[in-house]
Amino acid sequence: MATVTPARDPRTAAGRGEGDGAIIARSQQEPECFAEVFDRHYDAVHGYAARRLGASLADDVAAETFLIAFGRRGSYDVTRGNARPWLYGIASNLISRHHRSEVRQYRALARTGVPAVAEGHADLVAGRLDARATRGALAAALGSLSSGDRDVLLLVAWAQLSLQGAAEALGIPDGTARSRLHRARKKIRAALGETDPLREDLN
Repeated sequence: MATVTPARDPRTAAGRGEGDGAIIARSQQEPECFAEVFDRHYDAVHGYAARRLGASLADDVAAETFLIAFGRRGSYDVTRGNARPWLYGIASNLISRHHRSEVRQYRALARTGVPAVAEGHADLVAGRLDARATRGALAAALGSLSSGDRDVLLLVAWAQLSLQGAAEALGIPDGTARSRLHRARKKIRAALGETDPLREDLN
């Protein structure tokens, strides 16, 4: 799927200081207003998808995320001023369709220290890690997580959502998100000799 960039509305909402909810509400009557939500969040959603799947799939996932969001904007809770958790939830569902690609990249990185797709995972997993062995162990641990546990962990660590935001994105209770995050972190620490290279991101 080709990347789709909505036409920009010259009456930008940024100058009005509107929250995402207000923009999405207004987009019911003025669909072009949704371009402001795209402008605000596309880079973050694309970056998250690239970290998980590599750059080659990120374009499609990010574009489809916003196409789906536009189509579902009528069901958005406009009292929520920040649409990012909603968008990450859509992106996470799309990423789950590429489960095998994601796990294959983690396994390639664990085996060789080089990701299956050169763009994306090398920068992603290596962020704060210098040692190839540690990168490989982290990649192997990420690849071994259940998809549910991995989604919560990476929404918190890479998308920088709060635990509550990750729960909202995935449509699960806060307690479930907390349990998944705890389980994922425990497995990561065990794989890395009780160190947690994502600690700063997760606190």
